[in-house]
Amino acid sequence: MRPELSRRSAALGGGGMAGAVAAGIGVLAAQAVAARRTIGPQRVVPPYQDGRFGPRTGMSIRLAVLGDSVAAGLGADTAADTVAGVLVRGVNEASGRPVTVHNHAVVGARSADLALQVTRCLTARPHVAVIIIGANDVTHLVPRAAAARRLEKQVHRLVDSGTAVIVGTCPDLGTVRPVGPPLRWVARERSRSLARAQRRVTTRAGGTPVNLYDLLGPEFAANAEALFGPDLFHPSSLGYRRIGSALLPAVLASLGLAPTRPRPELTAAPASAGATE
Repeated sequence: MRPELSRRSAALGGGGMAGAVAAGIGVLAAQAVAARRTIGPQRVVPPYQDGRFGPRTGMSIRLAVLGDSVAAGLGADTAADTVAGVLVRGVNEASGRPVTVHNHAVVGARSADLALQVTRCLTARPHVAVIIIGANDVTHLVPRAAAARRLEKQVHRLVDSGTAVIVGTCPDLGTVRPVGPPLRWVARERSRSLARAQRRVTTRAGGTPVNLYDLLGPEFAANAEALFGPDLFHPSSLGYRRIGSALLPAVLASLGLAPTRPRPELTAAPASAGATE
């Protein structure tokens, strides 16, 4: 083949590939718009679990919760149904001591937003901090390496202060029903990749990762009607109790405590001894 024909063929081939990529991006963008339309209205303010719970006397165990809307509990019916609510009950029952929880999570937060949350968190010198982050990094196309690096830095800060750190990894966004293929496949792969990186950097920084992607992804995919809330994106109260129960063993282990019952997420959410401060 003559050189000029070869160059022309290469140019046409490159143009065809570029067109295919552009078409693929267009499909994904259209699916993203359709998914946003399907996802229902969201509560503006999550039912934060915050305050002192359990016995009115004795030195409390200090728990901090950081991260995004899942850490905040957006979509849960009550504060007791949130991840923090499950953890407070579990720690209180295992220790017999009061638990003071400070929830610093912010709806829409990405890994870059953890720095301010950690700064606020450290003023109370928590015994253990639970971080749930990553979903918004995926939906906003934050590079995996950047998101993981930012998480690692904040885990380091907490560990260096003497706080035990538990990180719930990015969930499987491919389980969100309004997201259909091929966008579902992209969301699933990006979630898996970020969760893997989060596990690696959390361990390296001295924290304990809990792989929410693998632990709960199949269950949320199989029971979406029960585990997702009305907006079809955030967990329902039952979904939050499942997430809390997945994190609880690591939290108890970090405090040197053993669980008192096997499945706290299936117990009806009690009034939980009420906040006393």
